Amino acid sequence: MPNSSENNLPPVDVDNSPKPAHATTGSSTTPRSRLTKTPKMITNGSRAFMWYLLALVVVIIDQWTKWLAETNLTFHEPVPVIEPFLNWTLAYNYGAAFSFLADAGGWQKWFFSGLALVMALFLIVYLIKAPRKATLLSVGLAMVLGGAVGNLIDRLLHGHVIDFIHVHNADVWHYPIFNIADMGISIGVALIVIDMLFLEKKREMPQS
Repeated sequence: MPNSSENNLPPVDVDNSPKPAHATTGSSTTPRSRLTKTPKMITNGSRAFMWYLLALVVVIIDQWTKWLAETNLTFHEPVPVIEPFLNWTLAYNYGAAFSFLADAGGWQKWFFSGLALVMALFLIVYLIKAPRKATLLSVGLAMVLGGAVGNLIDRLLHGHVIDFIHVHNADVWHYPIFNIADMGISIGVALIVIDMLFLEKKREMPQS
């Protein structure tokens, strides 16, 4: 005689059809932020030594050309190179760019020397932390570093910066006399600005 309790059990739905290994709903619930990856920044690290060598090259060329200028040129006597645009003219700058504070009385030597030293130390550290992919940025930083050190050596050894490159247009227009270190700084700053304006954002763009 059947047990009455068995008659009160709920019906069991038995489905023997095969189940798919993976079921999808047709739409992903993964956040969009997980679908894009922000590239991990790899810094120069020990490779900064390569950029230090570039800065050293700038310093060597700068100091060598200044030695040639002092050895072969007479103070404030121009030697034509490409008339009427370029002369070699030996000059001394006791101030900063464009002879800023040149007549300040002597204290500017230590002020600009300290400023150049702080800048050099900052650039040495920053080159280590700069992104490895940012080649243009590293070149610019190295050139600014070399130029800053080149002029710093002049201030500490001579009390002034040695200039000799004289760009002009006959006697109508004269650009302030400069040197290789100044060129390194100017070109380096231009490269840094180009990197900031056109390349920095591309390095930071997330990758899908």
